[in-house]
Amino acid sequence: MTAGPIPVPADLPQQAAQTTAENPWPLRLLSAKIAEYVAKMSRLWVEGEIITLVRRPNAKMQFFTLADLEDKAAINVKILSHNLPAGLESGARVVVCAKPDFWTGNGSLSLYADEVRPVGIGDILARIEALKAKLASEGLFAAARKKPLPFLPRKIGLICGRNTKAKHDVVVNATARWAAAQFEIREVQVQGEGSVPQMIAALNELDAIREVDVIVLARGGGSVEDLLPFSDERLVRAAAQAQTPIVSAIGHETDSPVLDLVADFRASTPTDAARRIVPDVNEERVGIAQARERIRQALENRLVRSTSDIAALRSRPVLAHPELLLDSRVEELANLRAMARTYMEYAYQNSQGQISALTDRLRALSPLATLNRGYAILQQDSGEIISNVSRVEVGSAVVARVSDGAIALTVAGVKSQDPPMKSSAERRK
Repeated sequence: MTAGPIPVPADLPQQAAQTTAENPWPLRLLSAKIAEYVAKMSRLWVEGEIITLVRRPNAKMQFFTLADLEDKAAINVKILSHNLPAGLESGARVVVCAKPDFWTGNGSLSLYADEVRPVGIGDILARIEALKAKLASEGLFAAARKKPLPFLPRKIGLICGRNTKAKHDVVVNATARWAAAQFEIREVQVQGEGSVPQMIAALNELDAIREVDVIVLARGGGSVEDLLPFSDERLVRAAAQAQTPIVSAIGHETDSPVLDLVADFRASTPTDAARRIVPDVNEERVGIAQARERIRQALENRLVRSTSDIAALRSRPVLAHPELLLDSRVEELANLRAMARTYMEYAYQNSQGQISALTDRLRALSPLATLNRGYAILQQDSGEIISNVSRVEVGSAVVARVSDGAIALTVAGVKSQDPPMKSSAERRK
């Protein structure tokens, strides 16, 4: 800001319209003239949205960008810290009372504000909130849709800007944790016009690679406007339709684009994403060592218990003195044998008595006993017993069976016996 008009040297054109290719103004004179013109402008009220406000603690001056997103116009604003209302954040719509200011050092135009008044939520936040409500109603943010991250991915898909710190943070930290980690990296435009189609194409390409088990979308911090592509509905729906688990690692921990809500895992920073997608080899080694120690201790405890159980079993009488079991069986067997012998003797004696009685009865009933008393049995040569005289004829041969042998006889004559006398009852008949 100057107190009076900037003088133009006499050898130069006095007005801008009088300059020619052969007689131009020096750039310093043009900058001074622009600064002089801007300084003449009065203070004014202007409306827009705050998109790059990052408060600096204990700083005298605060800076932010005032933007008109419909026409993609923006201007830097500086304001004394005590004039900036508390609670204002990026995305808020405000009206600012400011004086235009031109800095000749780099030819930049800015506003020097002395009052800021919020007028409601900005268009950016309104659109984002409307999109969140729409996608939430479709269930795209539901926890049931989240796919678990693999323990150790075969390949890690990474979508990031070209030669950005976000790429460095993910790759370096992931390989530091697991040296064998492999990446499929797609460096694309991650802000501005055309960034969304490029990121969608990279996402679809990585999702089609079978070896890629997780896909990370990474970007460093930035203004709300810079991060707008990650709240674009097209990109958000493409991430929701991906078959591969998606990790959103956009900006800083305080940044929250819509992609964070639909992703399977939201990492606060690209560095945090590296810690989430691969295990720490040192931690795994410690875990393996601890597991081996637990297994060893469990086996030792099992051996101690088994040894104790075996000792207890061996101390039992049946194992400590197994002959006692045999002795009892030997005694039992001896008793059984004695009982069997006694029973057999009794049965033998009882049978002997029965045989003697039957023999005596047989002898009493036997014809031989009759023959021993002097009787004889007559038989024909055929062996048929002669029971009456009608069976023989005079001159026929017969055999007389006596007690100690047989006598051959010839019938010399036959005499019939008188019939027996009838009883008085028979005679009366």
